[in-house]
Amino acid sequence: MSEAANSESSEVLQITLKRSGIGGTRRQRETLRGLGLTRLEKTVMRNNSPSLQGMIRRVQHLIEVRAYGS
Repeated sequence: MSEAANSESSEVLQITLKRSGIGGTRRQRETLRGLGLTRLEKTVMRNNSPSLQGMIRRVQHLIEVRAYGS
């Protein structure tokens, strides 16, 4: 693996739910639950990975993502 890929996968992301998933599709609500976001303003820390990036992309309009120093 390249050095860039290794540093990206070890990055930690801080994800906060900013908008409710109530008006969204079932798939969006399930994605929020999979991320561990069950209430507004709840914040979780997750290690960056391709699967996490896909989940973030699916609900990007409902959440706020920040890189957190690892």
